[in-house]
Amino acid sequence: MRIKLNGWNVLLWICLFCSFFPLVWMITTTFKQADQIFGDFLNPIPHPFTLENIIYVLNSVPMFQYFMNSLLVACLVTAFQLFTSILAAYAFTRFDFKGRQFLFYVVVASMLIPIQVTMLPNYLLISKLGWLDSYAGLVAPQLASGMGVFLLRQTFRTIPASLYESAKVGGAGEWHILWRIAFPVVRPTFFALGVLIFINVWNEYFWPLLVINNKNMLTIPLAIQLFISGEGGTSWGPMMAVATLASVPPLIAFLIVNRQIINSFISTGVKG
Repeated sequence: MRIKLNGWNVLLWICLFCSFFPLVWMITTTFKQADQIFGDFLNPIPHPFTLENIIYVLNSVPMFQYFMNSLLVACLVTAFQLFTSILAAYAFTRFDFKGRQFLFYVVVASMLIPIQVTMLPNYLLISKLGWLDSYAGLVAPQLASGMGVFLLRQTFRTIPASLYESAKVGGAGEWHILWRIAFPVVRPTFFALGVLIFINVWNEYFWPLLVINNKNMLTIPLAIQLFISGEGGTSWGPMMAVATLASVPPLIAFLIVNRQIINSFISTGVKG
């Protein structure tokens, strides 16, 4: 058993190394000079340490504007999806109405539909509304999330029914029960879901590529592609610098609530 356990440990360390080495290489390459990038490829330690790549990126690309575009879109989508998800999840948990189970299965099934299937209809709708090259066009198709409804509904179901009934007997309305009694219980899942949504929207590429043509409206993934195309794909230092800068916000958000994210996915499988 000991040998088998050690074998699994070796396998896990190999998987961990393969997962994190590209990230470490990206970050360390940001602070390397060009001759060290190609001459000492596998050495992760920058020597000498330099900020030239970051300075070059900040001087040649309006990164702040692209950051603000992505930040605004990600925050709006996150806020809308969290709000609609918690209301729908609470309704699926608390209210007994005709077709409730069927509607919930429809919501869960929506998670299985690839974005490529809905992309064209959404584009035609946004185009007819005149929302191309606008924040509304980026945000409107993402106002609800099947995954959010599923995760929060599963967490709501862990709350004892007696707690709801006690609050009801005490004269509390549904809105009060949701935010004052139920929400504190689902708060970890709520914020973990918010980070997952934020990261997903921050990294989104195909939908902004369809609806955005104005360079002033570019989001971070589009800006990265534009920068790489402009550099000809050969300036590894600046390319890794812009990728590192783009990775900082979602990485920080994930590190803050990574424990809640893991616990939330575990809890959703406890009660189906």
